[in-house]
Amino acid sequence: MALRFIGIDPNTGHNGSPTVWVDTDTNDLVVQSYTADEPTRQECVDNTAPGHATGIPPHETVVRIPRHMIQILREACDAAERSGLQGPAGSGTDLGRPSGDA
Repeated sequence: MALRFIGIDPNTGHNGSPTVWVDTDTNDLVVQSYTADEPTRQECVDNTAPGHATGIPPHETVVRIPRHMIQILREACDAAERSGLQGPAGSGTDLGRPSGDA
């Protein structure tokens, strides 16, 4: 895996650092951000996507992305798309179309 740094929360000091990278092998976005508080996690559980099991699976988490990082996320999305419209070989993922979870 090779990560390409895209940006860091411009409002962060030296403690805490919401950051966005693009995995150059898969074109996935990799995000470091604040762990969602319990009320936010519960709201996510209460509003589970239709057709999905309730709860947050042990291998997933909920993160909160600061609003002022939206432009950084857009830049990361653009960088991932520019790297190629097809996902990794054999993935069946076409990055030009939403996934089944979109």
